[in-house]
Amino acid sequence: MSFARVRALVVVGVLAVAAVVFVVVALFRDTQRGATNGADCPAGAPLADIRLPEDPVEVTVKVYNGTSRSGLAEQVTDEFKNRRFTTQAPGKSKTKFDGVAEIRFGPETAGKAQLLRAYFLAQSRMVYNAKRKGQVIDIIIGDQFQQLATTTEVNQSLGAVGEPTLPPGACLMPVEPSKDTE
Repeated sequence: MSFARVRALVVVGVLAVAAVVFVVVALFRDTQRGATNGADCPAGAPLADIRLPEDPVEVTVKVYNGTSRSGLAEQVTDEFKNRRFTTQAPGKSKTKFDGVAEIRFGPETAGKAQLLRAYFLAQSRMVYNAKRKGQVIDIIIGDQFQQLATTTEVNQSLGAVGEPTLPPGACLMPVEPSKDTE
């Protein structure tokens, strides 16, 4: 065997060993191991669903007008309805809000709230309540609100904001396997 072949076999062997070591280290140092099954979750901690919804129909919103502009909650509700969200009758907020929007959500709707945040280009204030139950997300429209983002802007905003994060004190809700993977 020539020296060139021996050298090539040595290089390929070293690369194969390095690949095996890399895979083993990655598997044992994985920080997400056991995160999806609720392991190490303290008793009584709320289970949060941080999955982004696949379809806007899965998200139920109730819009409140936190400004002195009349009809604003109805207008925003119609815009969400046109974008295929499930909506409830709009309401009037008891307090005024100076920002763009305030999104109030609970552990069951954490991922859905992240999607709604993108419609305000991440300029909304997220208010998490661990004791909140149900699938309805409240949105209080503020004085700085101009309009909802376009589809392209929403996609860009989702990319900039990133994946939903686990709310403080909550554990991941166990994910049921989809019918496609069975």
